Amino acid sequence: MMVGFCCLKIYNKKSQVEIDGNITDFESCSEAGNAVMESYPRQCRTGDGRLFVEDIGNELEKIDLVRVDFPRPQQKISSPLRISGQARGFWFFEASFPVSLFDAQGRVLAQGLATAQTDWMTEDFVSFEAELEFENQTSGSRGTLVLEKDNPSGLPENEDSLEVPVVFY
Repeated sequence: MMVGFCCLKIYNKKSQVEIDGNITDFESCSEAGNAVMESYPRQCRTGDGRLFVEDIGNELEKIDLVRVDFPRPQQKISSPLRISGQARGFWFFEASFPVSLFDAQGRVLAQGLATAQTDWMTEDFVSFEAELEFENQTSGSRGTLVLEKDNPSGLPENEDSLEVPVVFY
């Protein structure tokens, strides 16, 4: 009986190593049943010690400039996509700023404008809304929502953007 247990244990360890070898990102790590740490962004560690961090775009870098309530990073979306959040008044020009949706290959799926819901002539946060219509993509495929600081000057030093990774369904 002890021999059978030892062999079973070795087999399970080998299977886990084979599974861990196919893991290349946070999603595949999580799907393989590895523990996910509930930090932000979430992290997943494989049995062989590799660590993968969930892609949340550049949200943490831009949190003091622009915040998206919907869609959140890695959220499943479909058309029409209603976008909402808050941005500092200087993110707008004439009460709007550009938003674009890209597929995983960088092709533009939709473009539009986010519009301020209150007075935008402030340095405080101002609520915004936008809606994009696009051809629905293959379920499970990925894309990126990009919110650009409006830059009427065209000067590179005034450019800024928030990138939100999304999943189509």
